[in-house]
Amino acid sequence: MSTPLLDRTAQTAVPVLGVLAKRWSPRAYDSVTPIDEAKLAAALEAARWSPSASNTQPWRFVVARRGTELHARIVAALLGFNREWAGNAAVLIAAFAEQSDAEGNTRPWAQYDLGQAVAHLSVQAHSDGLFVHQMGGVERDQLAALPGVEERFAPVSVIALGELGDPSTLSEKLQQRESAPRTRRAVAETVIASA
Repeated sequence: MSTPLLDRTAQTAVPVLGVLAKRWSPRAYDSVTPIDEAKLAAALEAARWSPSASNTQPWRFVVARRGTELHARIVAALLGFNREWAGNAAVLIAAFAEQSDAEGNTRPWAQYDLGQAVAHLSVQAHSDGLFVHQMGGVERDQLAALPGVEERFAPVSVIALGELGDPSTLSEKLQQRESAPRTRRAVAETVIASA
């Protein structure tokens, strides 16, 4: 399916890398085209090489391709309107933070490092022409019950990944969100102190 790309380039206050300015989180995913396995591998490799405190790498992912039972289980764990659109994504990735290691030592930085890994995954995927949308509206207990998930892995979010789809397939409310102007607060409102 060939979908015309919407120009969603951020109007930044100062120049940033093009891949960052053009990265956005769609809800319209191509529900037919399977994932390009090389691009998926590159996105996961980018996550693997993201920085972490003491190189603990406290992120874990459950990767589910559309059409599998695992994909359906992750869709079932989504809350609210996320269920309406996210199941069309070629891949859903459940993201977990390793809150403690195998010996029981806590890792209070785990969610921060998971966020860095997902950011790297997101930028790599977008650079390769894929789109990523992160969702926090999930039933964490259902994610914790996915295969291979140990108790020390805290479910954090689900990531939709795939090719851009046709926004006209979305509900009217979601179409409006898809085309709404991109906004961010000013840097001055984000930096609370600077010397």
